[in-house]
Formats: sequence, C-alpha cells, structure tokens
Amino acid sequence: MARKNARTLNGILLLDKPLEVSSNGILQRARWLYQAQKAGHTGALDPMASGLLPICFGEATKFSQFLLDTDKTYLVSAKFGIRTATSDAEGEVISEKPVDFNQAELELAMQAFRGNILQVPTMFSALKYQGQPLYRYARQGIEVPREARPISIFRFDLLALNGDSADFIVHCSKGTYIRTLIDDLGELLGCGAHVSKLHRTQVGPFNAEQMVTPARLDALAEQCHQSRDFSAMDSLLLPMDAGIRDLVKVELTQAQQHSLQHGQSCQIDIADIAAIKLHGPDGKFFGIGQIENGVLSSRRLLNTAALQGS
Repeated sequence: MARKNARTLNGILLLDKPLEVSSNGILQRARWLYQAQKAGHTGALDPMASGLLPICFGEATKFSQFLLDTDKTYLVSAKFGIRTATSDAEGEVISEKPVDFNQAELELAMQAFRGNILQVPTMFSALKYQGQPLYRYARQGIEVPREARPISIFRFDLLALNGDSADFIVHCSKGTYIRTLIDDLGELLGCGAHVSKLHRTQVGPFNAEQMVTPARLDALAEQCHQSRDFSAMDSLLLPMDAGIRDLVKVELTQAQQHSLQHGQSCQIDIADIAAIKLHGPDGKFFGIGQIENGVLSSRRLLNTAALQGS
C-alpha cells in the first residue's frame, strides 16, 4: 500500500546492512527515510550477516531479478570443531570435535568445493517444500528431503588460519549457501564447522566501495526532512539499469518502441538474444526485451507515467 504523501522515486541504493537487523527491517527503514512509494531488496542477508544490500526503488524493482540471479562475493569467518543446527553462530550446538588439521590439509580440502559442484540446501533456507519454506520445518525439528542443486564456486581462498578459526573469500553463483559450504568443509575435515561472521562485498556489478552506511543515510535524511529537499539523498541513487549494464544495448526506432509499449512485437535484424536493454531513439532506457527468430518482444517495460512523476 502506498504511503500518504510518498514520493515517486526510481533508482538503486547500495546499502551497507549492519549486523543484527533483518534485510526487510533495513529496507523499510530506507524506504521511510526516502519517503518512497515502493521499494524492494535484491537478495536477503541473514541478521547475523552484514554488507552489500542493493535496494531498488520504484520502477527499478522490475529488474531486481537480474541481481537476485547474479554472482556474489563474501568475506567469511569460520569456527572449526563446533557444528551447529543452523551452520552459524546462533544455532544450537549439535557436535563438538577436536580440530586436528594444518593449513596444507585445509587448503587440500577446499579444492573439493571449487568449480561446478552440487550442494544440498540447508534446512534453514527459504526454499519451499510442499508449499512451505524449509526453515519452518526446521524450527519444528522436521527434516525434509532436499535435492542437491548445481552451483559454481568461482573463488574459494584462505585468507588466514588462526588455530580453530579461519577467514575466507568466496565468489559464487546464485543459489549458493555459504553456511552449507562451511558446514560441508568442516565435515570433510572431520571436525565440523560453522560460520561465525559473514560480510557480502559484491553483488553482480556492484562492490563494497559503492556502499552507503546507515549512519550516513540517517544524517542526510535528517537534513533533507527538515528542508524537504531530498536532492542530497537522491544523489546517492544509481540509475535503474545499473544492475543490468552488461546486457546488450539495442537502440530502437520510434515505431519499434511504440509497438513494444503497446504490447506488440516487431521485426528486428539481430540474432537471438534472451535479454537485451531497450533504448528509444532518444537514447533513454525503457525496459528489457528478447529476440527470437528475428522477432523482438518485451519482457519488462518501464511505466512511463511513473517516470514522469519522479
């Protein structure tokens, strides 16, 4: 439901989510600070995780799926010798074993988790089984069958090893559960392990250097709310298509743009592409389309009325 006197706002904010707050909680906070009509995040972080959380406002939410589906990078701290029910520091301890490996043995074990692998999702995930998210079953102590899913670990490097604790950097595909990765590593080493700290540093084309801290946002918001001039806050926003900048860009004629915006397809002399960025003859981005057998059709288009109000 739109808020009274809410602003029509379109763009992407790269927020540095702090610990001990939910992704939805920080999303709603940012939406309130911006007085925005509509907002959504692109891939939740657990309350015990921090770091890069892209927040899409207005029409930018139409393209959030591309960020959900993209690769991500994390800084991970692991504690060996203790396995927990949730594979993180907040879960109930289910086993404790002595830690008896050296750095060479750890790095050898890590090799099994690089490249294209299969991973069984954690029970503490939002994946659904018979219409219910897995975490609801887990909270009731119910284990349900889960199929291993293909994922890609592009980078899994050891940064430091100190006794029974270690720091890693992980660059992975969508659908990767870092807690499961560390739990599986601990099981392979025979001692168990859990994630003690998790910080996301990259989501697709976005990186940690671009993040805005909640403290900076709060300070700007206080000034903007007093003056009712939101230009300083709005300057922090990236364009709506910033998350899909790697897609092929196609500039259309006025007639082609008109056809797509009225629900019609059109002919185009370009090879098949599953997703392209659509730009009008004025150079402005207006949506995403696809080409199949020389026919261009739309996938997601901007609401021109919403853009005029921003």
